[in-house]
Amino acid sequence: MDAESDALRGVNRGDQYRALGLSTFAFTVCFAVWTIFSIIGVRIKQELGLSETQFGILVATPVLTGSLIRILLGVWTEQIGARILFPIQMLATAVACFLLSYVTTYEWFLVAALGVGLAGGAFIVGVTYVSHWFPKSRQGTALGIFGVGNVGSAVTNFGAPFLVAALGWQQTTRVYAIVLAVTAVLFFIFAKEDPLHVARRRSGKRVSALSQLEPLRKLQVWRFATYYFFVFGAFVALASWLPRYYVGVYGLELAAAGGFAAMYSLPGSVFRALGGWMSDRWGARFVMYLTFIVSLVCLFILSYPETSYTVSGIRGPIEFSFGTSLPLFVVLTVVLGFVMSLGKAAVYKHIPVYYPHHVGSVGGLVGMIGGLGGFVLPIAFGALNDLTGVWTSCFMILFALVAVSTVWMNVAIRRAENRRHPQLAAEKTRLSDLPEQPYPAPGGSTATGRAANDAGARAEPAKTIPRPNNEPSSV
Repeated sequence: MDAESDALRGVNRGDQYRALGLSTFAFTVCFAVWTIFSIIGVRIKQELGLSETQFGILVATPVLTGSLIRILLGVWTEQIGARILFPIQMLATAVACFLLSYVTTYEWFLVAALGVGLAGGAFIVGVTYVSHWFPKSRQGTALGIFGVGNVGSAVTNFGAPFLVAALGWQQTTRVYAIVLAVTAVLFFIFAKEDPLHVARRRSGKRVSALSQLEPLRKLQVWRFATYYFFVFGAFVALASWLPRYYVGVYGLELAAAGGFAAMYSLPGSVFRALGGWMSDRWGARFVMYLTFIVSLVCLFILSYPETSYTVSGIRGPIEFSFGTSLPLFVVLTVVLGFVMSLGKAAVYKHIPVYYPHHVGSVGGLVGMIGGLGGFVLPIAFGALNDLTGVWTSCFMILFALVAVSTVWMNVAIRRAENRRHPQLAAEKTRLSDLPEQPYPAPGGSTATGRAANDAGARAEPAKTIPRPNNEPSSV
């Protein structure tokens, strides 16, 4: 029995559900705060007369902090525990959010946005905390449920416009700050230390930062991060950008634009648990292919700009136009958000399986790269709008990103399988990529674990390799 399984002895379902419920609630509140600029940013843009590029930078700035801080928060969570770190992170964010209400210049808005961005670090703290409460057989579903906290962006898109209309954006940020501070206090009061952290403290073992960062040299970790750049980074970017898109393209009021944007964010959040279940059932590789292929179809249609045609007919010129109507646009974004939620769960399903003792650092890196997508893409959206004058240019760049990712994933997987099993190169065999052993704990024997993880898991030397229904294949 490994140290993690031993730590879970005596843990009951009530403790597990308490940890999962508190973490999911806290993450939902943090995510709502993290995306607040998607709504108040529109009002700030109008007040300061910002360009599209300046608006994109403002919306993306909180994402930068929330991304870069994830590796540090992941390592610190493994060292001091989420029960202490989670409230500290939320209180620090609440202070920054409250001070935001007193800012009047663009430069100071960017500084305040960096502080608000600390809310984005809640994800890796919660992932580490939740994974320590559940055995491997249930971690996919548990982390999928926790990931539903992404619905916080929908909460902001639905509720913040009405708060802004009733109270103004300054009072809205104060309301958010108070709610976040109360959440921090409640989490500290009702949460318990996770069993793995308790076991480490009792054994006297200390987790060094260097040992936590060791797995980051593995290419497989960076593969996971690349997939997450789209499924999470683009999700955050669009959640922040769509309200502005609806106002600019379809002339909607901010409240209506926020509501339609929330219709994208909602399935992109609540179906993450389904993505975890599908990854358990059919394999994460299948889920990633499904995500990328459906995304390509949606993004191709969304990227097509409003176009007018003139055809020389028998009786004179015939004119017609093509464009994406508001109902079609809403449907396509809802579908896109849905498959992105499946992909987010598929990527994170395997981190505690491959790296059970390094969830904080590995998950932190993957989350950081994904979060950086949420920072870079809104800036790119605004710059492309200024450069091309075409609103749909944001979807064009996402289409290119997914196309490259799909080809890269397929080529990399096939090359790895052919190199590992040259006798099966001509076969269409679907190989499992689960490790024979997870990455070992710091200070443990690493030879077997590293060998098993370098290229994924070893398959049976048979022509057809059976795989139980609940065994996922790696992405």
